[in-house]
Amino acid sequence: MNDQIEDTRAVLPSWLNLSVAAWGALVIAASLSGLLGALGDVFMPGFAILVAGGIIIPTVSYFALPLVRKAVDTIGHRRLTLFHIWRIPAGGLFLYYAYTGELPAVFALLAGIGDVLAGIGATAVMRYEATAQLLRRIHLFGFADFIIAVGTGLTYTLMNDPLMITLTTLPMALIPLFGVGLSGASHIIIFSNLKTSAK
Repeated sequence: MNDQIEDTRAVLPSWLNLSVAAWGALVIAASLSGLLGALGDVFMPGFAILVAGGIIIPTVSYFALPLVRKAVDTIGHRRLTLFHIWRIPAGGLFLYYAYTGELPAVFALLAGIGDVLAGIGATAVMRYEATAQLLRRIHLFGFADFIIAVGTGLTYTLMNDPLMITLTTLPMALIPLFGVGLSGASHIIIFSNLKTSAK
């Protein structure tokens, strides 16, 4: 990704904005309707499949569809990194549910602390130039937290821990089924672009 793309302030295509908004709205509707809760009651590992799909679909779309790649590249590394600031309030929610005992403590503490730190780390591009070295550090830490949180969550889900049903309710459902997918995809996209530009 070159500096011209990085500095652009071009308006994102309306279809991209609508797609992201529709994704979030679908998660909210599925939670409010009880569909996610019903899935969790019948087969909680199915929830993990939805989380995986939320990561795989945008990632594959970026690499397989030139239209998607062009639209996402318009956002630029800096703004893709700033997006991860959402992980600060997300981490706060995990810590809250760890305190109330509504999520498994180990999972909620690891995800909560890691997300808060990853979100704070992302703010570095507000103070410093978004160099390849800085971006690599930010996203390596963020991706490590991502792997730990998703891996721990998957473990408790496959163990059928009854507390994991909390993830099917709002506002928590938006984290694994919306934010996690966008965050995971953006990590992978930035790593790929940094590797390509280094050649």
